[in-house]
Amino acid sequence: MTEFILVPGMFTGAHVWEETAARLASAGAGVHTAALTGLGGPQGVATHGIDLETHIEDVLVLIDSVSAAAGPGQEIVLVGHDYGVHPVLGAADRRAERITRIVCVDTGPGQDGVPALAAVPDRSVREEVAGRAGAGEDGRGLAVPARDEWPRWGSIAGIPEASLDRLAALASPQPLRTLVQPLRLAGAVASVPVTGVLCNANGSSVEMVQRRVDLGDPAFQPLVDPKVSFFELPTGHWPMLSLPAELADVMLRAAAGEGHRLVARGSVGPPAHLRPFLLELPELPHERHGNVDLYLPDAEGPRPAVVFVHGGPVPEGARPTPRDWPTLKGYARYAATEGVVGVTLDHRLHDMADYPRAAADVAAAVELARADPRVDADRIALWFFSGGGLMAADWLCRPPAWLRCLAASYPVLASHAGWGLVDSRFHPVKAVASAGTLPILITRVGREAPEIAVTVEEFLTAAGTCGADVEVIDVPDGRHAFETLDPTEESRQAVRRAMRAVLVHVRG
Repeated sequence: MTEFILVPGMFTGAHVWEETAARLASAGAGVHTAALTGLGGPQGVATHGIDLETHIEDVLVLIDSVSAAAGPGQEIVLVGHDYGVHPVLGAADRRAERITRIVCVDTGPGQDGVPALAAVPDRSVREEVAGRAGAGEDGRGLAVPARDEWPRWGSIAGIPEASLDRLAALASPQPLRTLVQPLRLAGAVASVPVTGVLCNANGSSVEMVQRRVDLGDPAFQPLVDPKVSFFELPTGHWPMLSLPAELADVMLRAAAGEGHRLVARGSVGPPAHLRPFLLELPELPHERHGNVDLYLPDAEGPRPAVVFVHGGPVPEGARPTPRDWPTLKGYARYAATEGVVGVTLDHRLHDMADYPRAAADVAAAVELARADPRVDADRIALWFFSGGGLMAADWLCRPPAWLRCLAASYPVLASHAGWGLVDSRFHPVKAVASAGTLPILITRVGREAPEIAVTVEEFLTAAGTCGADVEVIDVPDGRHAFETLDPTEESRQAVRRAMRAVLVHVRG
C-alpha cells in the first residue's frame, strides 16, 4: 500500500487536504496530513522561533511514524503544496531511503541554499518579509490575506465560494523565518523521483516548462531527468479545493510512475523556436546597431517600419538570441520584401520582474528606428509576440500619432499571480480602454495553452466593451509559435493575411 504524506502551503493547515485525503483513502491508500507548527490554528498565535527547520522536523516526525507503522516495503510519497515543498524536500533529503516519490503541487522544486521567499511571486511581499526579518521582527508572522486578497497568492479559479470562505477563515499567519531561512540539502534527495502537478489557470503548463528547457534555461535542464514527470490540471493554485478528486487521481498515477516526461533540448531535432520559418523568403542584407537589426527594402526614400518584439522570458545566456531566431528574422525579411523596414531587437526580458527594463529597450529600439533617415518616422507599426504582448500596454495607454498599428501574435495579454508579475502597468486588458482609434490586430491560435488563451479572450471582451478597433485572425489548428511548429497552408495564409493588414495601416 502507498502511504501519502500531505504537507500544506503558506497560511494553511491540514484541513485543506480533507477532500483529497478522503479520495485517496477510498482508493486504498494510506493518508497522513502534516500539521506544521504555527499553521492551521487560530489567528494571532505567536510565531516566534518557528522557522523552516521547525517544519522540516514536523515532517520528519511524521515520516518516522508512518515508516514504523507501515513496516518494510511500504511506499511513502511526500506531497508538498506551495511553500510545503520546502519542508518536504528538507525532510526527504534526510530520509531519502524511505521516500519513493515527491509530488510538488503547483510549485517548483526548491534548491539548496535558496529560501522559500524566493518563490513568492509578489515582489512587494518579498521586500516586506526580507525587511522585517532583517530588522529582527519575528513574533507576528506574515499577516493572513484578507478574503479578497487571496488571488495575489495564486489563482483561485475553481474554488467554490464556501471553500474559499473556509480557506480564509482557517488561515494562520506565516512565520517569517520559515520564508527567509535557506533550504539546506546534502544531496540525497536528488535520488528521489519527483512529479510536478502544474495548474493551468495559475499560469503553468507542461508546454511552457518544455519551452524553457528548449531555450536553454539552466534552471530547467535538471527537469529532463527520467525520474521527473509532470501532470496538468485545468484549475487554479489550490487544486485540493477546486478539483480534489482529480488531484487524488493524479497523485495515485504519480505514485505508479506515470506522467509526462520532458525532452532534452535538441534530442529530437532543433527546438521549436529554431526550426525554419514557414515562408520561403530571399536572403536580405541587414544592419546591426547594438541590440537592434534593420532589414532594409530595395526602395528609395523613407519607408514605413514594423518593429517586431519577441516574447519571453528568455534566459540571459540563450544562444542564438531572439533577433536571430527564424521567426523574427522571417517576419523582418517578409516586411522588407514588401517595401517596408523590418526591425528586430533583443530586449532584456530574462525574468518576470524584467518587464520595465525590457519595455525601455523596446522604446529605445523604436526611437533608433524612427531616427534613421531611411525610415518614415510617422509610419510605424509594433508587432508583439507571446510574452512580449504584456509590453503592448504602454502603447495602448498612450498611442502616439506615428503609431499606425499594433499587432500581436499568440500574445499574453494579462498576467497571472503565479507568474510573479504584479506591476499593473503591464496589463493590456485594462490598457485597451485608452487605445482610441489605434488599429489592433490579434493573431489567435486554436491550440493555445489555456492559461494564455484566457488572457486573449479577456482582452477581446474588454476591447469590445470600449469599442476598440480590433481585427482577429484565427489559426484554428495552430499552436503557440505556429510559424515554426505548424508549417501548414492555413498557417502560411494567416501570416500573409496579418502582414497585409499591418502594411495597409502603415502605408495608409
